[in-house]
Amino acid sequence: MTDRARRGIDRRRARHPGEVPVPAAGTGTDGRPTIQQTDGLWRIRSLSAARQVLRARHQTTQAGFTAEKIPADTSWIGLEHRPILISDGPLHDEQRSEVARFFAPTVVQERYLELMERVAARRVAQAMGTRGLAVDELALHYAVEVTAEVVGLTHERPGEDPAGRERRLARMSARLESFFDQPPFDITRDDLGRTRRQWAQAARRALLPILKFWWSDVRPALAERRRRPREDVMSHLIGLGWSAPNLLVEAVTYGTAGMVTTREFICMALWHLLSDDDLRDDYLAGDREHRLAVLYEVIRLEPVVGHLYRRTTAPVTVLADGREQVLEAGCLVDIDVRAANADPAAVGDEPLGLCPGRTTARGVTAAGLAFGDGAHKCPGQALAMLETEVLVSRILVQGPRLVAEPTVAWDELVAGYQVRGMRLDWG
Repeated sequence: MTDRARRGIDRRRARHPGEVPVPAAGTGTDGRPTIQQTDGLWRIRSLSAARQVLRARHQTTQAGFTAEKIPADTSWIGLEHRPILISDGPLHDEQRSEVARFFAPTVVQERYLELMERVAARRVAQAMGTRGLAVDELALHYAVEVTAEVVGLTHERPGEDPAGRERRLARMSARLESFFDQPPFDITRDDLGRTRRQWAQAARRALLPILKFWWSDVRPALAERRRRPREDVMSHLIGLGWSAPNLLVEAVTYGTAGMVTTREFICMALWHLLSDDDLRDDYLAGDREHRLAVLYEVIRLEPVVGHLYRRTTAPVTVLADGREQVLEAGCLVDIDVRAANADPAAVGDEPLGLCPGRTTARGVTAAGLAFGDGAHKCPGQALAMLETEVLVSRILVQGPRLVAEPTVAWDELVAGYQVRGMRLDWG
């Protein structure tokens, strides 16, 4: 362990209410047992046990992101496919295989790096004329522009000037962000703990942004790709004969998952790097591989999605802390990613320190479970990390100063943090 770990210091910036900073043997970061059953809900705080559940693909189904409240049969509204985020089994495997080639690490590096660098250079140059720059706005607009190109949600308007295109991208960003303006819910309850009024509110807040997103962004993008297909996700799915409703659902999925969550990590990474001179100097002195290693350690420590949920369809036997535990069929499993990523048995001593290149247990990746594991592991990992590295590096070489510390809020839908209010000025 190097000095970067800051031994004995909790480096986590996003601290969820109720978490205890120092883990003890056999417990998660909140001081509770690594596997615990309460009221029919199993909570998993061990990284090893969490991987066993996430890889039990024939014994579990997706239960996060309100998946269980979406009807299994949606053909009556023209949806032959469940969204990739919540589908399971052979359908999920088929969906992943169809788009995997767009997100493979080599493809991301060779096909999209120039795009990311071009967009980052332009947006940072524009931002340098702004005193008190809002980082979350810059990060959102950058992530939306890059991911829209990769997914295929862009379209041209004859005679449109660059300023007009910027305004359209800003409006798309706002529409995607509005998807997260939902009433609170409790995933452990059958009715999600919502009143009828809250359910009506949730439907209204989801339906109107989706209709606007369809009309202003998805519809014209699909029309353009039907005329002139490109090397992107939407063109590929059009070629497979996917219907408009299915294409819309996938666009929403990639839009919210690929753009909004990347924004949060960009903000979090900058917060760490701008608050620690040694870490920032170390980051800037290294090559891209080293910079990515720093970012992987940040996302291990600060996973954007804090909890993953699965429903067991058959008994699942999990080995943790030297003993077997059987999770019965039909139970809800809450995988606490934040606790698992700070499991000393998986990530070594000082799990709440920040140590790029730390030695982890066999099979544990540098990100821990920040991108999930098993069948539902995030396919956009390479894209999100390279996007972050390009923009963060472009900002840091300009010598910005942190002039306003951000605040942290928590989003129920992805069980993750939101970093808001961080502002920069330029040296």
